[in-house]
Amino acid sequence: MDSRHDGGRRAGHRLALVMAGMMVVAGAFGLGGCAAAGAPPISTADVAAGLESYHLGAGDRVRVTVFNEPTLTGEYNITPGGALAFPLIGVVAAGGRTIDAVQQELTAKLAEGYVNDPRVSVEVLNYRPFYILGEVNRPGEYSYASGMTVEQAIARAGGFTYRANEKTVFLRRQTGKAESAVSLRSAQVAILPGDTIRIGERYF
Repeated sequence: MDSRHDGGRRAGHRLALVMAGMMVVAGAFGLGGCAAAGAPPISTADVAAGLESYHLGAGDRVRVTVFNEPTLTGEYNITPGGALAFPLIGVVAAGGRTIDAVQQELTAKLAEGYVNDPRVSVEVLNYRPFYILGEVNRPGEYSYASGMTVEQAIARAGGFTYRANEKTVFLRRQTGKAESAVSLRSAQVAILPGDTIRIGERYF
């Protein structure tokens, strides 16, 4: 009698341990889901970001026009270190700076005894690529086109895989380090050169 009673208590204890273990595992999965979806929603400023506030970077190709100075006018690449090597004045730091800022520096340096009253114009000929990773059919590097949206970028990469989360994707701007969550059910969000889009898996 006592033996059967003890056996029942041991079985009940084992069942309680199994149930507790299952709760711990379920909790861990729940926390993992929250962490994966923990990127803050994209800010209003990032949604409104456009090429007018674009910062140059490695891989961009620009055309610099110095009016009435054909020997200085030409096309220049931004190096991996963010430099623009220009005749007469040497290297100008261009990476991470706006077009206007680079234009002003070129003008100021040329005015230091090289060109009388220089007038300089800078325009981007070819923007650096953007990147799309994760659950798309053709992840990788893609050439940028002005006005491209997140949805168009996904289409260019062959669309979603069957595992993809088609409601929310993650975007890291070329000027930032952290990802932002972008809801594909809200207004369209434009991408910029150098941006990285990541498509996560959905929860089955």
